[in-house]
Amino acid sequence: MKQVSRDFFLFLSKNKTLNRGAKKWGLKLGASKVVAGVTIDSAMKTVKSLNERGLMCTVDHLGEFVTESKEAEEAADCCMETINAMAEYGVDCHLSLKLTQLGLDIDEKLCLDNMRNILSTAEKHRNFVNIDMEDYSHYQQTLNLLKELHEDYDNVGTVLQAYLHRAETDLEHLKGVPLRLVKGAYKESAEVAFQDKEDINANFLALIEKHLLNGSYTAIATHDHYIIEKVKEFVDIHNIPKDLFEFQMLYGFRNELQEQLVNEGYRFRTYVPFGNDWYGYFMRRLAERPQNVAFAFKGFFSK
Repeated sequence: MKQVSRDFFLFLSKNKTLNRGAKKWGLKLGASKVVAGVTIDSAMKTVKSLNERGLMCTVDHLGEFVTESKEAEEAADCCMETINAMAEYGVDCHLSLKLTQLGLDIDEKLCLDNMRNILSTAEKHRNFVNIDMEDYSHYQQTLNLLKELHEDYDNVGTVLQAYLHRAETDLEHLKGVPLRLVKGAYKESAEVAFQDKEDINANFLALIEKHLLNGSYTAIATHDHYIIEKVKEFVDIHNIPKDLFEFQMLYGFRNELQEQLVNEGYRFRTYVPFGNDWYGYFMRRLAERPQNVAFAFKGFFSK
């Protein structure tokens, strides 16, 4: 039943008609619990509040799979405006983005030029940009562009998805690149990705441990209490300093655990999405954990 629910919400996440309809509702469908408004200003106010509670942040101006160059350039402009706003607000925050939002499916050079402009803006403010990994059809292209960008910029990193069979090999090739390690949220075939939860968890832990032992800074993005406890045990056994890794979770989820980890002295970063194009993100969160449906819609139906 869980798999049926997951597949259903992943299917909905790619429905353009529903996406357009959702925008008319604004964030009233329950997404306001997990999306920090639609403007840069609303996102910065949320980040400021989280910083005051000891949580670092990364913000993501939601959007993906744009089909026109103008849309890609507008998305890049918004990314640069967001970086400038971080400096103006004085927040502890960096930027996350998707390459399809910047024109990857339109023209690779357009996407690369947009990324260079964004990274130059971030470099000016001594800030960092993380490239989110998307579905497998964009995987190798994303790694290729990352490699090219990393030759000129050291303030860029990416994400490795533990459910992919090739993740361990890619981890080796990405030594020196800041990485966020995740389980993976897209529906992929058994040919390229593990399908069993236990296999995914085992590979996730193996990647985390290997990256930590390499002495590389590691961002561990998970809401899974089991994974978090295993990481705590591992770093204690191997005397890995707390400043060499951080935990990450999504805005609006497991807030008590987020603050608990901060109080225990761990570095912690909250992933804060914002923007009008929130629909696909929201559906993928519902797909990941069916119990999120009740959580998200509780506020909507109680109004």
